[in-house]
Amino acid sequence: MTDPFKGAAIQFEPDFGNKDRNVSALLALVEEAATNGARLITTPEMCTTGYCWYDRQEVSGLVETIPGPTTDRFAELAHKHDCFIVLGLPEVDAETNLYYNSAALIGPEGLVGVHRKTHPYISEPKWAASGNLGHQVFETKIGRIAMLICMDIHFVETARLVALGGADVICHISNWLAERTPAPYWISRAYENGCYLMESNRWGLERGVQFSGGSCVISPETEILDVVDDGDGIAYGLIDPARSRMRQIAGEPVMLQRRPELYSELMTNTYTWNPGEFFRLYGHQPIEKGRRSRIAVGEFTPTSDHDANLSMMSALAEQAKVQGSELIVFPAFALTGLDNPAQTAIPLSHPAAQTIGKLSQQLGISIIAGFAEAQENERFCSVMIARPDVPAIAYRQVHLTQDEHAWATPGDEFCVFDLPLGRVGVMVGHDAAFPETGRILALRGCDLICCPSSISDGFHLGHPGSKVRQPEPIPYGADQLHWHHYRVRAGENNCYLAFSNTRTVANQAAGLSGIFGPDTFAFPRKEALVQEGGLAVAEIDTSSTSPTYPTNVVRRKDLVLMRQPHHYLPLVMSSVAI
Repeated sequence: MTDPFKGAAIQFEPDFGNKDRNVSALLALVEEAATNGARLITTPEMCTTGYCWYDRQEVSGLVETIPGPTTDRFAELAHKHDCFIVLGLPEVDAETNLYYNSAALIGPEGLVGVHRKTHPYISEPKWAASGNLGHQVFETKIGRIAMLICMDIHFVETARLVALGGADVICHISNWLAERTPAPYWISRAYENGCYLMESNRWGLERGVQFSGGSCVISPETEILDVVDDGDGIAYGLIDPARSRMRQIAGEPVMLQRRPELYSELMTNTYTWNPGEFFRLYGHQPIEKGRRSRIAVGEFTPTSDHDANLSMMSALAEQAKVQGSELIVFPAFALTGLDNPAQTAIPLSHPAAQTIGKLSQQLGISIIAGFAEAQENERFCSVMIARPDVPAIAYRQVHLTQDEHAWATPGDEFCVFDLPLGRVGVMVGHDAAFPETGRILALRGCDLICCPSSISDGFHLGHPGSKVRQPEPIPYGADQLHWHHYRVRAGENNCYLAFSNTRTVANQAAGLSGIFGPDTFAFPRKEALVQEGGLAVAEIDTSSTSPTYPTNVVRRKDLVLMRQPHHYLPLVMSSVAI
């Protein structure tokens, strides 16, 4: 085990094409950070040259090998100060003459390793090849270090791969744009993987592109240890490898609770072909034609009194129906209560569950509600799915917390079904802590993921506002709910997500239930949050303006299409280094 050490994330605006000036300025910033005691220092993506290149020819005079003249200069500083430096630059492979958007990890003894950006943004294919070195974790004397570059982190798989590889800290270097920072994706990747994230982003305007700044150091508990909003600067934070190696979310050992035997679909990409044609293939389970619909989430605190819970759900379902909803989602354990679930568990044939089925039929509305399920001698954390004119079914939670393991049996399959409004997937409670769950549901073609939950604080953060003036309609002012982990879950999978949370958990404020849209970067946000009265209703749209290829992101799923599954093999293996 290594001791805690200081990390430094440098924020910098490169002078486009002026490598000499940029390298000199970066060396000065790195020297400042090292003099202030930093042992790991990160710099932004493509910081030696600038980013917005027209084509391969334009950048050809600035690419260089790694190791090469520029990395050698930073190696001298690393040796002088006994530190490690992550440097972003355009690389040329001497053997193939291919160019890459790369990050070099440089230590006191020289080059430690290289990461080539694996998941390209729209600009990289103009000049660079996609990275071919995978997602590595480098063992150093200060700890285990991984590198990701900008767009890489949009994909749940990349940070998960390096976390499974044992990374203490993810060094994410970027030219992030189009939103207020620290970006929600950065925070979610630290949170769900239980490790530190050091973020070096650039700022400023280049060829009409406004970059967001917000370089920072993020702890596994999502605390922003330090941040630079606008301008050149350095964010510092203490990195404790022992904390990362616990691999916990809210005290849960999440890496040990994964179910890789159920994750084989992560190695596929169901969106490489026209999704409309793919899901109609052989006439097997075609997705309903897209249209506009309304759905709802209900929020309350369930008790062990079935009748009281049913009364609350009935009232909220009736309100949702009046507002045109075709489906309503209730919290985890909505039917049976949060206390002593092993004792309050009921079978799906219980009169209380039958009442939910009758309510669905009476109102003509689908109902998804959590309950503790009893079947013979087994107990499950389950969700009841009641639909008009269809027998009720139960989904059993796949990922259990430590407390749930003491009384419940985990389920062994994910749940997807079709409604007139589209394809629906379900995850419940602790399932949502695992990015693999939402990804598998998206790969199966879900338009909507329903997530009954009972989670307290820790999945959201506010933002005081940024000095970076984003173009309309991107917000930059203060926001009490800048990061909501379940909003990120929706956007990363291009699905709508209906998150229904209990209002209080163990006397702690919880709630923040809502319906989130399928595009994280669509402003103003397409979402509805529960305010008062315990109900939120929102329109979801799965329609398309083209009869041949989906024009709607929820059916097109750009972020699912752009995955690179050939890199993801460790995600489905049972033996990993954590």
